[in-house]
Amino acid sequence: MDSNEVVYEVPRFFRVYKDGRIEKFRKHDFVHPSDNPITGVRSKDIVVPENDVTVRLYLPKITQNDQKFPLLVYFHGGGFAIESAFSTYYDSYLHSLAAETNVLAVSVEYRLAPEHKIPACYDDSWAIMKWVSQHANGGQGTEPWLKSHADFSGVFLSGDSAGANIAHNMMMRASLDEDKLGDSLKLVGLALIHPYFGNNEPDGIWSYCCPENPKTDDPRFNPAAHPSLLSKLVCSKILICTGGKDFIRDRGWTYYEVLKKCGWKGEVEIKETEGEEHVFHLVKPTCERAKALMKWLVDFFQQSG
Repeated sequence: MDSNEVVYEVPRFFRVYKDGRIEKFRKHDFVHPSDNPITGVRSKDIVVPENDVTVRLYLPKITQNDQKFPLLVYFHGGGFAIESAFSTYYDSYLHSLAAETNVLAVSVEYRLAPEHKIPACYDDSWAIMKWVSQHANGGQGTEPWLKSHADFSGVFLSGDSAGANIAHNMMMRASLDEDKLGDSLKLVGLALIHPYFGNNEPDGIWSYCCPENPKTDDPRFNPAAHPSLLSKLVCSKILICTGGKDFIRDRGWTYYEVLKKCGWKGEVEIKETEGEEHVFHLVKPTCERAKALMKWLVDFFQQSG
């Protein structure tokens, strides 16, 4: 066997060799959790023992001991295959997000494809949703930051790119099977940043990484193709952020248009950053357009449910 024979490749993401080896084209770094003396945001990592999934928590500056913050569960992007909740990109962004929006954030480190085929990323993320819900209304959860400072009457889900896809799917799953999370956790909003719902071309990542349904009309990948499911979303508001030059921009707009027509009772808003490409805000976090995007999120997360 020629160990260097390539059997599958997605440019910029990964290459699969005939002997089973997988080469990732972008390797992320690792940043330790820390306390930020400037913003007052503290972070720490928790391994959830029931399922061995790790999360990084971000607690904003506390001004009184019993202070409660809206709770945000965040899913990082990377085409289901690269990046990490612990990379410089995402640790820096979540620190800023917690500081600017004043939310207690839970950033999920889910398993990546193609080593772990879809639905591993969804399964890990749902496990964290259930773990978070255990802390609501005096439940069995033991994480002190969540027990003391999370406002479970105002819970948001968010993510960028593939993470926005996961955020949508977690909201969808909660909407179809609410009893698994319980009534004490109220999902009020969904913020999708440059969501990865594909485009009108065949998708090399999804078709390889989701062998159980490689077709791109899968409701997890292209939810707008299934309006009857979208109408069941339990949250009351959704924000969609797109980039004018984003190669997957159009599906974000389609999701918005279908939401308005499908019978869903909530409020949806879409905001586009003209002239910017996919996840520009992670690459250029201090530019004026990235600051404007952050302001959209501030306004969204600070609204009452």
